[in-house]
Amino acid sequence: MESHQGKCSCGKVEVEITLPEPLSSYHPRACDCDFCTARNIAYLSHPNGLLVITTDVGLLGKKQGSNQARFITCPSCQTVIAATLQQEDIFIGALNATLLVDAALLGETTQVSPKLLSAKDKVERWKTLWLPIKVKSNEP
Repeated sequence: MESHQGKCSCGKVEVEITLPEPLSSYHPRACDCDFCTARNIAYLSHPNGLLVITTDVGLLGKKQGSNQARFITCPSCQTVIAATLQQEDIFIGALNATLLVDAALLGETTQVSPKLLSAKDKVERWKTLWLPIKVKSNEP
């Protein structure tokens, strides 16, 4: 397992992603929806990995498209940190790979089009691709 760090534009939200393979073996997924393309986001995840988000400010959540995924953003700089799904006892998601310090090590980005999937199919796909998320708050 390898861990890699990153942060949002203003530095108030830090991320650490742990993945089972070297970073160079991953090809981030670039969603072709208007929300993601406008922000130049490519997502990184592996179901056997872990994403830890550490913040000293409260995180914001935005819903787009089918209103199932929640996009966690920094309240200060509005950077999208991750796309997430919360259901009963699971909290999973995919990291905005552009936040990683060593993002240049990643393989070529792959274009995906979740908007072509039904709402049910989206959730089933996310459950197979996304990783568990833990949020650590350093708020006073």
